[in-house]
Amino acid sequence: MQVDAVLVLLCVWLGSQAGDLQTEQVMSEDPIYKRSPDMTKSPMTKSEQLLRIDDHDFTMRPAFGGPPIPVGVDVQVESLDTISEVDMDFTMTLYLRHYWKDERLSFPSTNNQSMTFDSRLVKKIWVPDMFFVHSKRSFIHDTTTDNVMLRVYPDGNVLYSLRVTVTSMCNMDLSRFPLDTQTCSLEIESYAYTDDDLMLHWKKGNESLNTDDRISLSQFLIQKFHTTAKLAFYSSTGWYNRLYIHFTLRRHIFFFLLQTYFPATLMVMLSWVSFWIDRRAVPARVPLGITTVLTMSTIITGVNASMPRVSYIKAVDIYLWVSFVFVFLSVIEYAAVNYLSTVQERKERKLRERLPCTCGIGNPDEMMIDPQITGYGSMDINTTGNYGMPENGGRQERMLAQVALNDPQITGQVKPSRGYVNIWIDTHAIDKYSRVLFPGAYILFNIIYWSIYS
Repeated sequence: MQVDAVLVLLCVWLGSQAGDLQTEQVMSEDPIYKRSPDMTKSPMTKSEQLLRIDDHDFTMRPAFGGPPIPVGVDVQVESLDTISEVDMDFTMTLYLRHYWKDERLSFPSTNNQSMTFDSRLVKKIWVPDMFFVHSKRSFIHDTTTDNVMLRVYPDGNVLYSLRVTVTSMCNMDLSRFPLDTQTCSLEIESYAYTDDDLMLHWKKGNESLNTDDRISLSQFLIQKFHTTAKLAFYSSTGWYNRLYIHFTLRRHIFFFLLQTYFPATLMVMLSWVSFWIDRRAVPARVPLGITTVLTMSTIITGVNASMPRVSYIKAVDIYLWVSFVFVFLSVIEYAAVNYLSTVQERKERKLRERLPCTCGIGNPDEMMIDPQITGYGSMDINTTGNYGMPENGGRQERMLAQVALNDPQITGQVKPSRGYVNIWIDTHAIDKYSRVLFPGAYILFNIIYWSIYS
């Protein structure tokens, strides 16, 4: 019985094996079940073996010991992010592309198609060691992966591209700020290879630099981009090829007109209001002058707080300080008017104390008009006016003072006309002249200033 059971199991197993073999034969003959071979698992399709990475020493440049290897460069500027006057630098994001030929990377190809790799292969082959001269900070973007691309052609030509953001120095001349135009440069150079080993050049001349039309800055108008190439010499290592990206920026003036020039001009004009206020209104004229002076000081401090501490005078400094001088002179003008008025009143008070009793004078106006008494005609009275005298009785007191000055018994040795000039000072005339001289001088200054700097 046991032998029969074993024979039955053996027959079943043989039958199942035969069925599997028949199924595999059917699937192999059916086109639906046919599969192409998985070439990615073939050891001969690996990129490193195809490019023969292990057969060469990529620590050396191509054609080492021979002529310098030409490396072409082109750049596409993606954005010009910031321009800082305080730090005197700029930040730029760009695509930097290198072109060269390395026969060690040539590979057989029937359709002449290139192979594209990421940053993992870059670390295993030779690439140009470019760096940015005078850069403060720079980095290669790595979101979502390193923004690096390597493309190898069958004949050994290589394209190496990377996306970089660099912050570089820009020496600015701020003597015409904010009416200035600045030219900044981004400099590219090989760090280790001199011109005997590496010939760095723009691939297509000035056409090697491309910019995005949407690039714009809040404070500047981008006027021009252009490229140049020069040799740089280092005393310890030798000559190096250096590539330059120049761009010219013209500053927008409208922001500074609203924030600096217009407020300063208004403060100067506000200081002129005091010329129309009565000189005896001290509580009105003094605070007005002090307020305008302090406001101008605040404007000057605010402008200089956002600027580097340069050792030369800027265009905005000239305008603000001249405006400050005009405001300050308006305060000095009132101080002079107030002082002269005080001196005049003091002299008039002393003169009234020396005058005799005028009870016997019938009509002082007739005495004043008579040239034989006063030495002045009617035209003199009309032209002198009543400036500087009190409102009530001022004209009559001046007439009496004039009569007294013409009396030798009172004045002794003072001549009529000279006595009047020595005592009477028309302080209102200072305000009248200031109403014309101050605006005229400031308008003339603006004409000269804007004709020079605009």
